Amino acid sequence: MIRDVRICFVGDSLVAGVGDPQCLGWAGRLVQRAIAAGQPLTHYNLGVRGQTSADIAVRWEAECAQRLSADIEGLDARVVFSFGVNDAAVLDGRTRVPEQDSVANLTAMLRRAADRGWSALVVAPPPVSDDEHNRRSAALDAQFTEICAAQGIPYVRVHQPLRENTAWMRTVAEGDGFHPAAAGYEEFSALIVPNWLLWLAEPGSALPVIR
Repeated sequence: MIRDVRICFVGDSLVAGVGDPQCLGWAGRLVQRAIAAGQPLTHYNLGVRGQTSADIAVRWEAECAQRLSADIEGLDARVVFSFGVNDAAVLDGRTRVPEQDSVANLTAMLRRAADRGWSALVVAPPPVSDDEHNRRSAALDAQFTEICAAQGIPYVRVHQPLRENTAWMRTVAEGDGFHPAAAGYEEFSALIVPNWLLWLAEPGSALPVIR
């Protein structure tokens, strides 16, 4: 029996794939890989440009609930979270969201997802073309790692690998300083794929488990 897998990608403009002329971003590329591996699914991109974790915290559950209804028999409901770049941005001399608030927002979202019975996966905030901004994002990455470990949630640490990735950093710098082109999103998705396929797999499914 084919599982009815439905996944909401929740986050900011980098989740939405802004800057990608192919209109896939990293989320669309992950869906392509899952389908190619034999796991059909329905996905919903709920990325909103400019939003912080505080903005996302207000809207995400209601938006996901419309798409992951408990009334759907046999539903395998999942949520991918990725945010933090906008939290770490400086506005009027201060970060848009204090680090402790970003931590609290992610913690609350993961707990609510668990309460709803929605499996969660978290992807780290990627780097941008500003070193100081990246320092703040890296601090969030470290905190998010601890939160996910404590709750038993898979977490993909893409921040540092992407800082050392030529295609990502080049296309971000050639764009607006925050969003890459297609080649950058391809590198981003490639880092997530092994964790992604493991997360989707279940005993007896047709999806290969990567060891």
